[in-house]
Amino acid sequence: MTATHVLLLGYAALLVGAGVWVTRRVRAPGDFFVAGRALPAGMVFATLLAANIGAGSTVGATGLGYRSGLSAWWWSGSAAIGCLVLGLVVAPRMHRLAVEHRFLTVGDFLEWRFDRSVRVAIAAILWIGTAALLAGQLIAMAWAFEVIAGLPRLWGSLLSALILTAYFSGGGLMASAWVNLLQLVVLVVGFALAVPFAWSAGGGWAGLEGAAGAEAASAYGSLSGMGLAGILGLVVVFVPSFIVSPGLIQKAFGARSASGASRAALGNAAALALFAFVPALLGMAMRSVEPGLANSEMALPRLTMDVLPPWLGGLGLAALFAAELSSADAILFMLSTSLSRDLYQAVLRPEATDAQLLRVGRGAAVAGGAVGLVLALLLPSVVAALKLFYGIMTAALFVPLLVGLFSSRPGARHARAAIALSVVGTGVGLIVLAGTPRGGWLPSVIGMGLALGVFAAAWLGPGD
Repeated sequence: MTATHVLLLGYAALLVGAGVWVTRRVRAPGDFFVAGRALPAGMVFATLLAANIGAGSTVGATGLGYRSGLSAWWWSGSAAIGCLVLGLVVAPRMHRLAVEHRFLTVGDFLEWRFDRSVRVAIAAILWIGTAALLAGQLIAMAWAFEVIAGLPRLWGSLLSALILTAYFSGGGLMASAWVNLLQLVVLVVGFALAVPFAWSAGGGWAGLEGAAGAEAASAYGSLSGMGLAGILGLVVVFVPSFIVSPGLIQKAFGARSASGASRAALGNAAALALFAFVPALLGMAMRSVEPGLANSEMALPRLTMDVLPPWLGGLGLAALFAAELSSADAILFMLSTSLSRDLYQAVLRPEATDAQLLRVGRGAAVAGGAVGLVLALLLPSVVAALKLFYGIMTAALFVPLLVGLFSSRPGARHARAAIALSVVGTGVGLIVLAGTPRGGWLPSVIGMGLALGVFAAAWLGPGD
């Protein structure tokens, strides 16, 4: 067993131990779902940022940087734009409503604003997509274990799922917030030290820009290098998704005040926009050093093992592991809260006691981890898993949530029609446009356009 193995095993044990310690303080559903609405803005900022730096913004974006260069910034940059709108508009307004009406989930808001059928429809749709998103995080961690220890994908995914559910399932948001703070320190230090070493190994900016060849250097070193279609594919899907992400909104519910929720989301947006350069540069550096990787999504794990000094490679792997786990627990948070609060209590047991809801929430976290594990063995890549989730969320939730938040006219029947048409329209668009340049962004535009059309009809015609 190498020093790297010992470091990662010790780090995993520390995370599980921290989660178990926090679990002792969780006594009610409010502690599990919204951390008692007692988190300071700095803690909410940390858990939001840790949630957003995950498999997509590390492994996926580094792989994109390996292929397309600096324009991989748009992966996390698009998320930062969405988080900016979240902080300016959605988070403070939703927090005030959550405190006033005792909301624990976005589903609580949807039922209050529309009706229970809308809540259940969104919860069921997002549960499928969120499980795919969790699978993406597990795939990324499995590849890291493959590089570190030669573990097959099955065992790497299983080990990752066990660590994740061990520290999250008992404590929910309260455990996640404290563990995310530790994870954020590790990932910031790890990536901050990795960039200058990778930059130097890649030959400085001239080496990074020329990694794709002299003829492609200009585009490879440009923010527009992947082309308009590629950029739209990220912006159209990621910006709306991060504006209305249930995981981010529900983390903001844990803030002490609406202003604290807003400040945390805005700080997260600024930090994420800056971080977006990191995976792009790391991917470019890896291509400069090893230009022939068969799987570009292995660029970041291979960088930590092949390019960085051993001591920094171990820290880099710990940072990668922290990034995937911190994002994965945010996803598991969405899975457990939607299954327990929005499906179990809303449909099966409206009279469920606090103790029953807390028990089901913890069980739902374990079930969500198991479903994510199965999908991690079936889906081909991190990018495929993430695109499945964000496509579903953009289609189903974006327009109904914003309309419900800022307009009182449309009713539940309009919301149900908008959800159905947007999901069907997006699905048909994905099938028809598969493999075309427009296939990355036009299906989401179709879905959102259909939903807007339904609500426009509501504004022009009689309401419920």
